[in-house]
Amino acid sequence: MLAAVIRTNPATPDAAAGAAVRTHRTQAQRSERTRELLLEATIDCLLELGYTGTTVQEICKRAGLSRGAQQHHFATKAELMTHALEYLVGRLRDQVLASVRTLPADPDRVAKAIDLLWHSFSGDLSTAALELWVAARTDPELRATLQPVDRALGKATRALYRELGWRPASPTETGIAEVAPERLDTVFWLTVNLTRGLALDAMIGGDPARREEMLTEWKRIATEILA
Repeated sequence: MLAAVIRTNPATPDAAAGAAVRTHRTQAQRSERTRELLLEATIDCLLELGYTGTTVQEICKRAGLSRGAQQHHFATKAELMTHALEYLVGRLRDQVLASVRTLPADPDRVAKAIDLLWHSFSGDLSTAALELWVAARTDPELRATLQPVDRALGKATRALYRELGWRPASPTETGIAEVAPERLDTVFWLTVNLTRGLALDAMIGGDPARREEMLTEWKRIATEILA
């Protein structure tokens, strides 16, 4: 009788453990989805309304979530804004990484890598980041949370370009010589600051033809430096 009960009882330790794992995974997935909804809604608000027009109430409304759900994941508005930027940076970094890995090993590799940086800094990343950095100038809490994200982005992108963007796969075949890491870093940071400036110029209605001319000239100079 006892053996029969043991064989037919569904609440065995193994079954209970499996159910707990399934429940745990489902809860983790729901939690991750809640975070994604909040972060995506935050980015949408920054792009559409700007920092001053972006409120936690509006973010929750667009995400379809309660304030309690928001506070469970992000205690303050500054924390939510910073994680939203970090989330967007991660998505863009993955896109850039995939694109850089497809760059051909030829003399145009430098110019094409610069184009990738330009497209990254002139899109949603640039707009959202600029909104936050302008606000951070007079918001110490926001500035303190943004700085580590900005520095990590710079280091990660620089390492990526050192490894894949501007180092030819076969220098003897492409005619591009190996370049000292310090030289690569100089060109990288010049490119980052130029593209950020051009992105700001685009946001305030600058001349597109002039931006294209400046970008083309910098690609020529950078190619000569790294050749």
